[in-house]
Order: sequence, then structure tokens, then C-alpha cells
Amino acid sequence: MNCYTINRTSTVPVLDGDWDGPIWGDTPPLDVDIFHEKGSDHRPKTQAKLLYDDADIYAIFRVEDRYVRCVDTKRNGSMCADSCVEFFIEPVAGRGYFNTEINCGGTPLVHYNAQSASNRYDPVKMDDARMDKIKIYHSLPEVVEPEIADPTTWLIEFSVPYDVFEAFVGPIVRHPGTIWRANLYKCGDRTSHPHWAMWNPIPGELGFHKPEHFAPLHCGSD
Repeated sequence: MNCYTINRTSTVPVLDGDWDGPIWGDTPPLDVDIFHEKGSDHRPKTQAKLLYDDADIYAIFRVEDRYVRCVDTKRNGSMCADSCVEFFIEPVAGRGYFNTEINCGGTPLVHYNAQSASNRYDPVKMDDARMDKIKIYHSLPEVVEPEIADPTTWLIEFSVPYDVFEAFVGPIVRHPGTIWRANLYKCGDRTSHPHWAMWNPIPGELGFHKPEHFAPLHCGSD
């Protein structure tokens, strides 16, 4: 099983996609590089970095991709059908998990799930008031159509305030030594070369909504 130390930041990221900049440059990346056999032979290089502070969780994804397509501009739409990155987190043990999915054009889906889809999949969609609190940077236009077949590097950077999650799971502890659990993904269900990549492996049938296969995020210090 993988694990990752999510460091605490004393400087709020400005959400400009600066992967190697002063805030993110020294942050270790994790690799979303375990591909499900159901997919095509397309293997985009996908990395992510995570940070936290007292107010928010921050993430940045960098994808070296091809066959990039993005057509859904409706919140809580079918983001996974587009070229998409995903961050699933269980911030309070045993209280369910959240899936944040953002296509390469910056349109998000955020759901709360009380239990694993192995038992029952019954997601609760975030309302607009909470979605408005999630800030997103995207390096590509909102719509990418026709598909870009040539090599293309794109970035997504975002912040999520804890209170977006706490309405569902109660207070979230966020200090050094805390352990959350998470998984990160890259997909493109309806691109010309569909693929499904994971940070922590999920054996068997394709499906990301399995928190029993999430890996630890260790909250570190500055």
C-alpha cells in the first residue's frame, strides 16, 4: 500500500498552476501510474502534490497527456467522461468519503458518499453554495473539442475548505500526526483512448468508489 505525507503550508497557494514554483517546488509528488487492464494502451504521466493548512486542502495535478477532450461544462456532470483528474478522500475515519472530479477544462463534480460502492452507491451532490467555495485553476480552455491528439501537458490546481466536508462528517482534525485516507485517479472514459489510472491499486473489477482501498495521508509539519 502507498502512503503520502501531506505537508502543512504557511503560505496559501495562489492557484496559478506553478508546479515548480516557490510553494509547490519543494513538495514531493505522487504518481498516479497504476492502470486498469480494461483501458487502452494510452498511459499518460500523471502526478499530483498535496498540501494543507488550517483552512483548506490544496492539490495540484500535472498530466502529460494525449487524446485530450473536454466537453462537459455543467457542475456535477459526467466529468470522468472527459480528460479528468480525481481526488477521493476520507478525512474522518468511518464517516464516508468525498470524490472531487475535475475535467481538464476546470469543471468540477463533488459528491459525498456514506459508504463503499461495494455495499451501496448513493452519492449526495454538493449544492452550489458549497461548490462556490472550491477554487480551481485550469491551464486548458473550458471546452476542448475536437480532441487534441498531439502530446499536451495540462494542469489542475484547486483548494477545498474544510467546511465543505464538515457539513457531512463533522469536525476534521488537521494537525501534524493526523492520518486521513485517500486515492487519486486519472481517466478519460469517452476519449478516443479511454484509460483509468490509480495512485493506490484497486484489484479486480474497474471501480474507483472503494474506500477500503484508500491509502494513508499523513499530515506533516511545515
